[in-house]
Amino acid sequence: MNEAIERVLFTEEQIKARVKELGEVITREYEGMPLTVLGVLRGGAIFCADLIREIKLPLTLSFIEASSYKDSTTPQGEVKISISRGFSAKGRHILIAEDIIDTGHTLKAVKERLLADGALSVKTCCILNKPSRRQAEIDADYVGFDIPDEFVVGYGLDYANMYRNLPYIGMLSRSVYEK
Repeated sequence: MNEAIERVLFTEEQIKARVKELGEVITREYEGMPLTVLGVLRGGAIFCADLIREIKLPLTLSFIEASSYKDSTTPQGEVKISISRGFSAKGRHILIAEDIIDTGHTLKAVKERLLADGALSVKTCCILNKPSRRQAEIDADYVGFDIPDEFVVGYGLDYANMYRNLPYIGMLSRSVYEK
């Protein structure tokens, strides 16, 4: 599996250190507020799990499925959103934990939906930000790392649902997806 990785962008150690820093900032900013963390499945699950362990506050956790990629390296149009059964955004301060912000369409759609459903506030936290590809007007409130316009995998990020289990984030070799 590692031979499909052209280059490691962020090591396991770098990721752990940055997630700890993000958790410390979020802890300070949400002090005294009831916090709900909403993890974006599937790619954001690993980041979300690590992040909530670094947030030193009482919180509730739920998940949402949101995707526009299918089995491609680029977003494929319409954003599909499925929120955990029984979850209500009404009256909550929500922090969305997302793996990557690329075009921004997915995150913007999720944020708008939560606000329309009555959330008191919605902030966003991503481990990776790809600003050069942004099409929607949205920026993350908390960012792990900015990255260039390369297709990356590992630490929850995938290509065709593979490579999620890599403990680092790396650039996928074009030979894997340009067949």
